[in-house]
Amino acid sequence: MGFSFLPVMEYLSRRAFHAAGLCPHTVTLPCDPGEGSGTQTIHYWAPAPAGEPRLPPLLLIHGFGPMATWQWRRQVGAFSRRFHVVVPDLLCFGVSAPCPSSPAPSESAQAAALAALLDALPGLPATARVAVAGTSYGGFVAYSLARAAGPARVGPVVISNSDLLKTAEDDRAFLQRAGGEWASAADLLMPLDARTARRLMELSFYRRQVTSMLPDFLIREAVQRLFSDKREEKIELMKAITVGTDEFQLTPLEQDVLLVWGDHDQIFPLDKAFSVKRCLGENVRLEIFKETGHVPQMEDPNRFNEVVLDFLLASQKSPNQHDQ
Repeated sequence: MGFSFLPVMEYLSRRAFHAAGLCPHTVTLPCDPGEGSGTQTIHYWAPAPAGEPRLPPLLLIHGFGPMATWQWRRQVGAFSRRFHVVVPDLLCFGVSAPCPSSPAPSESAQAAALAALLDALPGLPATARVAVAGTSYGGFVAYSLARAAGPARVGPVVISNSDLLKTAEDDRAFLQRAGGEWASAADLLMPLDARTARRLMELSFYRRQVTSMLPDFLIREAVQRLFSDKREEKIELMKAITVGTDEFQLTPLEQDVLLVWGDHDQIFPLDKAFSVKRCLGENVRLEIFKETGHVPQMEDPNRFNEVVLDFLLASQKSPNQHDQ
């Protein structure tokens, strides 16, 4: 058996979560009547149940990249000092599984599952307003959750590098930026070989990553373990995204919104940030991270944490027109 860096990644991310006081949990929930019979399973990280949370709740929603714990490992320590942090695996990721025989969940279905999770969290009052932060695909879900649940349930919203105005033409432009060698976004976003994985890292990060300099056999082993799991389900998940279709209309949110974007994002280019901001309404603040790519929470974690915490804490202190 040779050395693999994937267990090291898993160890570091889990250690960060444990150090933040978060523990793994799994809950089984009934399917929405419209999705058929049976149950759905959601795995999530949160503080151990101990009565009603003393801190306001914050939901962190991951994107399509590997492991929710890896994507948010630089945030949970800082955020857990001020918030009751909950980090779920979305349906079709990790051990979270949708209802059997149901179609691949759209971002709206993912949001409905998260709303059900919030209702089931031990000690969390049904009247608690939950702050939400989503990155990339997680931003699609965060927007859907905020719009569906409304400001009485979902408070301030952080959307990071999520093109809520994405079209089929944008998908084609992305593949061209990548080099025009991949037939679909799924082929590139869920790599199974070292070359594709290296290209995805180049597109996702502005700064060169240490992992991109590893030998091919180590990268190949890692991505095959990461992206072979539920691969067909995730491909169907991409096809189920309604953003960019006639089913989806981007309308303003009533909540305060922080829009975060890396200025060198090659997956969702910066110019889309200004268009999204115009459509989201008057309560939107845009923060552009310089010399940063698609995942500023990983590439510039200190600034990301400072900006997000300042926004969330300021939103808590401001008069709330929804508290009637």
